Amino acid sequence: MGSETRWSIPRRGGAPAPAERPPGRPAVLLDALGTLLFFEPPAPRLRAALRARAGVDVGEADAAAAMRAEIRHYRAHLHEGRDAASLASLRRRSAEAMRPALPPAAAALPSPVLTDALLDALVFRAYPEVPSVLADLRARGVALVVVSNWDFSLHERLAETGLAPLVDAAVASAELGAAKPERAIFAHALALVGADAGASWHVGDTPEADVEGALAAGLRAVLVARDGAGMAPAGVPVILDLAALPGIVAAAS
Repeated sequence: MGSETRWSIPRRGGAPAPAERPPGRPAVLLDALGTLLFFEPPAPRLRAALRARAGVDVGEADAAAAMRAEIRHYRAHLHEGRDAASLASLRRRSAEAMRPALPPAAAALPSPVLTDALLDALVFRAYPEVPSVLADLRARGVALVVVSNWDFSLHERLAETGLAPLVDAAVASAELGAAKPERAIFAHALALVGADAGASWHVGDTPEADVEGALAAGLRAVLVARDGAGMAPAGVPVILDLAALPGIVAAAS
């Protein structure tokens, strides 16, 4: 990661060690899902996983309904996945939320089979431009922190998509106990790299959690609207992907 990098992710099980960067260094905080990462359509993967693991074909419609139920449950409870043990429990309960939507043969499967099939269905990828943009920003001396409303597995997702070595730290809301748009999660991310809010940016795809939260915390904001439909307050750049981000940051320096 280079001599400037102190750690890839914050220490777990306690407060991070003091940052070794000079005060005032600019940082770019980055949302994860929809900004850095996307996941492949999960329903076809769930159907294939249940067929491979249990010999049960649930059909396209039931697989899609099961994934919708799982996503609803996960979004309501993601803050409960604070560490490895609580994350494992959250995953089991999220898999159980699929049962009512599955046909009888699949609904009768043991919990470990359903949980493993769910995990098979969740495959994350980095958007194509992301690695080069992160490398560009770090070459300019900008500290990078992923700040996401996510469970403990955020670090796992960044590692498996190859992004962990490209950032300086990552903050999952479930670990910290504070979620965007709360000021605390932005302040914690800045403290990890010794950056000041006034010299820093937050980039994300959600107007309330990312843009409004960042502005309230004293950062500049950029809205990512990959579908082209994003709206942001006056003065907040709206971009279709991250390719334009280094230019925006450089122009404001």
